[in-house]
Amino acid sequence: MFIGGTGTISTASVARAVALGHNVTVLNRAASSVRAVPAGVEQLVADVRDSASVAAALGTRTFDVVADFLSFTPAHARAAVERFRGRTEQYLFISSASAYQKPPARLPITESTPLRNPFWQYSRDKIACEDIFTQAYRAEGFPVSLVRPSHTYDHTALPLLFGWTDVHRMRAGLPVVVHGDGTSLWTLTHTNDFAVGFVGLFGLPVAGEAFTITSDDVLPWDAVYRSVAAAAGVPDPLLVHVASDKIAAVAPAFGPGLLGDKAHSVIFDNTRVKSLVPAFGTTIRFADAAHAILAWHVDHPEARVVNAEHMALSDRLAAL
Repeated sequence: MFIGGTGTISTASVARAVALGHNVTVLNRAASSVRAVPAGVEQLVADVRDSASVAAALGTRTFDVVADFLSFTPAHARAAVERFRGRTEQYLFISSASAYQKPPARLPITESTPLRNPFWQYSRDKIACEDIFTQAYRAEGFPVSLVRPSHTYDHTALPLLFGWTDVHRMRAGLPVVVHGDGTSLWTLTHTNDFAVGFVGLFGLPVAGEAFTITSDDVLPWDAVYRSVAAAAGVPDPLLVHVASDKIAAVAPAFGPGLLGDKAHSVIFDNTRVKSLVPAFGTTIRFADAAHAILAWHVDHPEARVVNAEHMALSDRLAAL
């Protein structure tokens, strides 16, 4: 059972599980209009934050595997342990690679890299969730494994600071803000590749272990922007570099995600998951996927939103 199942990361994993012959159930609010549940998947409708509705949807059922994509705070983790104690043989918690030490003391980042992020509450909450799940494993054998994806995308996702507004600015010949100097390294993982590694863990005796599941597709941020520009038909975008701390000072809402994650070079070692799931690897490079992302936006005009606030913020930052 997938808790979630229609998000950027989880949708492809549901499809992968179906393709491998698993009997798949998803538990969510049935609210997604972007990513459909594959045929043959059972859908239980409940708000995971409403214990009564979840209890009614689950009844007395048990599952071989529960994949949790929707626990973000310690309260969520504690509720999950209570809800699924004795009801599953394997519990896979989706944490975050942003929980790893920032700035990293050394690269590549492995599962033994310390967990510490003083910049981003989201990451600290994921660390706290891991602590709760790990304590439950140590105290009572709760069969949890920790999965740490990094920046995972699908055909709908633009990994740019201002999304479609940046594409609009590229095409208009306007300056596009890139944080830092554009040379820090970033790892982008296509959700289809992530799904191979993640679903490959189903049924394996890995309780108590942690797994980084990311691509080996490592690019400087300028290359990320230039890949999107090329797919958008802009051979030479006007990229303007602004220090991340300056962006955070002008636009505090962007500070945690930049200073707590994207501003730091990250390269991950996926040896552990590769040793258990030989099929896992990098088959989709972002430079190729960028064309599919732009094609999806062409077909979905509702996603081509030029944000007036982001336009003004881009102009302000570019003038610094």
